[in-house]
Amino acid sequence: MKLNINGQGLTIDVDPDTPLLWAIRDHLHMTGTKYGCGIAQCGACTVLADGHAVRSCSLSIESAQGMQITTIEGLGGDHPLQRAWIKRDVAQCGYCQSGQIMQAAALLAANPKPTDSDIDVAMAGNVCRCGTYQRIRAAIKDAAGVV
Repeated sequence: MKLNINGQGLTIDVDPDTPLLWAIRDHLHMTGTKYGCGIAQCGACTVLADGHAVRSCSLSIESAQGMQITTIEGLGGDHPLQRAWIKRDVAQCGYCQSGQIMQAAALLAANPKPTDSDIDVAMAGNVCRCGTYQRIRAAIKDAAGVV
């Protein structure tokens, strides 16, 4: 199967029904995208597909063909959201944070100056068991320059 991940054309030999998450983690060894619930409810596995936040645990490799997939690794290491996450000391355990950042990246791409309400609605499907939601909102506002 052919995929475009983080700007690279890649070919992997997996069953077409394989979830994108497992292709990314197990076959391409990009472990920033996390497995959380496996039923697209928690957001830990969020990646961007053609700029939209998607749950990679429920998107098959076959469905992902032809899409531009971006993982947390594809943001580099100096993305404004990553800097804001550090500034605001968002992560506690950190497990959900790559999914949170990818969801926030999709939000800011669609709405560069979100309100608190916009942020709350966009981020509602991403679960943080540590409860850092206020810090997440503050970091998104920092990255958007709307503090």
